[in-house]
Amino acid sequence: MESTVTSKASRPGYGQLLRTRGAWTFLLPGFAARQPFAMLTLSIVLLVRHTTGSYGAAGAVAAVTGVSMALFAPYSGRLADRHGQRAVLLPGVLVHALAGISLTALALAHAPLWALFAAAVPTGASVPQIGPMVRARWGVKLKDSPLMPTAAAFESVTDELTFVLGPLLATALCTAVAPAAGLLTEAALTLVGGVLFAAQKRTQPAVAGVTHARVEHASALRVPGVRVLVVTFLGIGSVFGGMQVSLSAFSQSIGEPGLNGVLYGVFAAGNMLSGVVCGAIAWKAAPRRRLVIGYAALALAASALWTAHSVAVLAGLGLLVGMCIAPSLITGYTLVEALVPDGARTEAFTWLTGAVALGQAAAVTVAGQLEDRLWTGAGFLVPMGGTVLALLTLLSLRSWLVTRPHGRTVARGVGHRAPVTVD
Repeated sequence: MESTVTSKASRPGYGQLLRTRGAWTFLLPGFAARQPFAMLTLSIVLLVRHTTGSYGAAGAVAAVTGVSMALFAPYSGRLADRHGQRAVLLPGVLVHALAGISLTALALAHAPLWALFAAAVPTGASVPQIGPMVRARWGVKLKDSPLMPTAAAFESVTDELTFVLGPLLATALCTAVAPAAGLLTEAALTLVGGVLFAAQKRTQPAVAGVTHARVEHASALRVPGVRVLVVTFLGIGSVFGGMQVSLSAFSQSIGEPGLNGVLYGVFAAGNMLSGVVCGAIAWKAAPRRRLVIGYAALALAASALWTAHSVAVLAGLGLLVGMCIAPSLITGYTLVEALVPDGARTEAFTWLTGAVALGQAAAVTVAGQLEDRLWTGAGFLVPMGGTVLALLTLLSLRSWLVTRPHGRTVARGVGHRAPVTVD
């Protein structure tokens, strides 16, 4: 693939990034294809809560979906690295649409919980990994370019824009149309968007050949730095999951269920706005240092959520927490570019995406139980616990985010890569 040549002396920015040749051919369909993902968990929670009357049951079904996605996402990424994105994406979106329809039908039929769990497994396992695939395409286009951090910021902003629109759309469909409308729409949009994205064959990364044999048979998780980032992203997932359940419970408790999408949209908007700012700044601090500082701010902000008892305070704290997430996400994805060889990056990105999903799944489960058994707002304790534990891990193992000297990188066992100074 042809790389865009950018002067290292120039200040990277969104204008330069969006002028990259061929970028729009995968950006637009990629945005359409990832939009349904932001609707999935909330659509399941609202549907199952409606049919069972329990946030605990709704959270458990959503959690099974998230765990299934987290377990299968890296395998999907590895297959995409080996066989191409199109070969993985087309059958995946078809399975996901059928599984989502099945889950909806079972929920409306008041099927037993075990049946909902059984349908949730393929629904989560087949979630298309559009975000990691788009990031891998940027990696091909911007190889060795200083625009890569800007691309990481742009992708974070795009992700968060979907998380502004997705919950609003899911809430509107489930409350104003029908409880099943959110999940059915998610399935349909996934199928259409995924097919459109898969059609963009010219920008997908080349399939690893025989010269990358070592990459094909090793996991990106063998990179120590990737393991640290996985734990870090688990904590971020706990914020997403805890917020989704707890905001829904709070909105129900005050008799304004439609307010849930607005509050979650404010939270996601904070993430999106800070992502825009991060991408526009020419950072001088090393990525590892930025990650530690940004994550400490996230843990501090998340620790205050459970104290909110009014819409205004909760919206303000949600905005603050959202603003603290984007810097950590952007820096984490930027570090992958330095730590992981080209032929394993899609898999590495899916490990991080899967970690967010797994953290979200665990948080949805625990937060749902806390909301059912304790007081309204008890689920907000989950983001606090998740981010604090992840921060302690990050502080203890932050040296793993530095590439090794003497011509050897932390990506040992995955492939060969010229040493890169990260911190």
